[in-house]
Amino acid sequence: MLSVGRSALKMTKHKCCAVPPYLVEAIAAHAAKTSNTQLRASYDACSSHCDKIREKRVARFDYLSLPRGARRAAARQAALEAGRPDPTDYDQPPSTKKSIVPIDLLRHISESDKVDENTRACAKRDLDHLHQLHARVETMQQGEASQAKIQSIAGDEAAAASGRGKRKPESFYRAVYNANNTTDEDKLPGEIARVEGHTAVKDNAVNEAYDNCGKVLKFYKDIFNWNSIDNNNMHVISSVHFGEQYGNAFWDPDKEQMVYGDGDNFLHNFTGCIDVIGHEMTHAVTEYTSPLNYQGQPGALNEHVSDVFGIMVKQFVENEKAADADWLIGEGCLLPGIKGVALRSMKAPGTAYDDEALGKDPQPDNFKDYRPTTSDNGGVHLFSGIPNKAFYLSSVAFGGCSWEKAGKIWWETMRSGQIAPRSTFLQFADVTISKAEELFGADGKKIVKDAWAQVGVSH
Repeated sequence: MLSVGRSALKMTKHKCCAVPPYLVEAIAAHAAKTSNTQLRASYDACSSHCDKIREKRVARFDYLSLPRGARRAAARQAALEAGRPDPTDYDQPPSTKKSIVPIDLLRHISESDKVDENTRACAKRDLDHLHQLHARVETMQQGEASQAKIQSIAGDEAAAASGRGKRKPESFYRAVYNANNTTDEDKLPGEIARVEGHTAVKDNAVNEAYDNCGKVLKFYKDIFNWNSIDNNNMHVISSVHFGEQYGNAFWDPDKEQMVYGDGDNFLHNFTGCIDVIGHEMTHAVTEYTSPLNYQGQPGALNEHVSDVFGIMVKQFVENEKAADADWLIGEGCLLPGIKGVALRSMKAPGTAYDDEALGKDPQPDNFKDYRPTTSDNGGVHLFSGIPNKAFYLSSVAFGGCSWEKAGKIWWETMRSGQIAPRSTFLQFADVTISKAEELFGADGKKIVKDAWAQVGVSH
């Protein structure tokens, strides 16, 4: 098992882009056809980036689906080879630094006269704690710690990994940085632009990223009692102005943050589309609930879950009932002049756009049209429309707001421990039907079962 774990560990980072690869490729092809060399170069680079993103995402969820013992062996070996202390958090790849805010950010907040006194005090507390942790690790690495100290530290960290004695932050921080148009991810997050407690700044993209991130986190807290991304008050970082005319946005797990481009002649407004932000942040939440392999049907379910919670955030913010909502993902991302309304439609997959540059929305809405494919990791963005429509149908049939019943069923499904990493549509559907009966009785079961049957997913 060690060899399998180490193989998966070699690429444990992933990213998911807001704009699906087939749409990126369509625009690149249009640019080539119209001899727009600048646009073609931009989208060729974006397409190449998407390829790398998908590879990293596959490896990430492959790692997370390993048995805990294999993760432990892989993490220990990786730490040994890198000269690091033996990690104790085996649920996440050891290269990922969870819940760590850059020291400069905490120092900035603790010294700022533009935030309230309580925020400064919390930042100073967390800064002091971070300094203590760094000092302990540095002491161990220099070989200056006594055996007793090493055993004490190991005991503390082992207790933290098992959930006993873990220091849970009382609050978490949002922070938005300016990437200053770099595409070098090693330079992220960039320059501090706005932090928790700061008033609005002149840069609209900064304010939108800050405010909409907060709305996503509020939704998870208010509706599902979920604290931040990891349910342990993980600090949330964002970078805006990534690249030159970069037409995408993504969650970067290596940096544990959101990254936004400014857009181009076709796609824009990523910081202003709260459903896109909710979608991307939910990919991280999925890692802490039911990691689904990013390939084929489980990969499409992974994308589906992000769309489900992204659309619920949008409807929550707009205070819309399921029957009155438009069910569009990425509404506002398409520039005027493009023949389309959004990146995807959950109500009517395949109808979001039909444009000379973008092509026609290729999503099917029924499992009878599911075809195995080698592109897009087995069609993870393409076939997510099938379960998306099942969620839409369930929500409307229940009535009221999507998060009240259908959303609760999908949330409890992801938290149930019954979703296998390689889950098929049918297996996922069965768990949602079971949860519907558990939460809302025979009537709830019938509603969800009928919704899946309408999209061709049934026994």
